[in-house]
Amino acid sequence: MLKLFYAPATCSLASHIALEEAGAEYEARRVDFSTAEQTKPDYLAVNPKARVPALVTDRGVITETPAILTYIAQAFPAAKLAPANDAFAFAQLQSFLNYLCSTVHIAHAHGRRGARWADDPAAHEAMKAKVASNMTACYELIESKMFEGPFVFGDSYSIADPYLFTVAGWIEPDGVDPARFPKIVDHRNRMTARPAVARVLAMLKV
Repeated sequence: MLKLFYAPATCSLASHIALEEAGAEYEARRVDFSTAEQTKPDYLAVNPKARVPALVTDRGVITETPAILTYIAQAFPAAKLAPANDAFAFAQLQSFLNYLCSTVHIAHAHGRRGARWADDPAAHEAMKAKVASNMTACYELIESKMFEGPFVFGDSYSIADPYLFTVAGWIEPDGVDPARFPKIVDHRNRMTARPAVARVLAMLKV
């Protein structure tokens, strides 16, 4: 059975939802960030990066959200969470996942994890000051150029949708005006009505 290591209010939400959408049999194991469990030897033996998500499979551990999402889509093809037989469409999907991971998430993290990039407290404050404008630019690009609707890639729900849903949860906390992004916010609202999403959100409240 698969085992997902997750933590509330992190990007692991996307993988958690994808497992539910795929109908996978899995165990969800919460990592307690409040006690820095992610830095303890037991968890580092699973993921030496000291981050979530981590997905334990019968062949080893997979880390990084785009990789985990892609694995889920390919391991459960009946769920049709990725265009497996269309090389160009699959590449577009990968491009979107990687943009969220390498650009949007980093812009978000500058407001909370400045110590990863600088030691000077003044630099941390400078990074925080840029979060709202940088994240606004990211959402503008997604809203105007990437999002097709009603799902990220048109009529077909894919692994891109739980990832966008996760990232869209950062709009207000990052000081971004949600009124500027009606398509993204509408997508976020509709996602909460999906049974798989509702099950995961209920689990996170326990």
